[in-house]
Amino acid sequence: MAIRKAQATWQGSLKDGKGSMKLGSGAFEGPFSFSTRFEEEPGTNPEELIGAALAGCFSMALSGSLGKAGFTPTSIQTHAQVTLGKVDDKSRITLIHLETSAEIPGIDEAQFQKIAQDTKSGCPISAALAAVEITLNARLA
Repeated sequence: MAIRKAQATWQGSLKDGKGSMKLGSGAFEGPFSFSTRFEEEPGTNPEELIGAALAGCFSMALSGSLGKAGFTPTSIQTHAQVTLGKVDDKSRITLIHLETSAEIPGIDEAQFQKIAQDTKSGCPISAALAAVEITLNARLA
């Protein structure tokens, strides 16, 4: 069983404080704040990292599903849009929309759409986010 690690620190009040997040692998470390999370100040936030995790997980899972169906993708590119909204006056992730573009020799549109949609809920990150609506627009490049 793989155990992945990450850490975060926060200093100060909610609106005036600042924090940093770091992946256990050391591949990423970045600051975040109230403004980068809830406003439009440049910088990262937890939701952005969730989007990256889901985009990566889905792309790998789609490659695996395509392989099981006899196709080898040349490339898969997935973008995630994570919507942070209010539910009962509490901040919640209300929607994650995935946009995937894939180059797959020999597959037809119907096969691709079925495999992509079936894969949407199949990766571990999708399963962990089951309480959130995840939508997908998949297209062949």
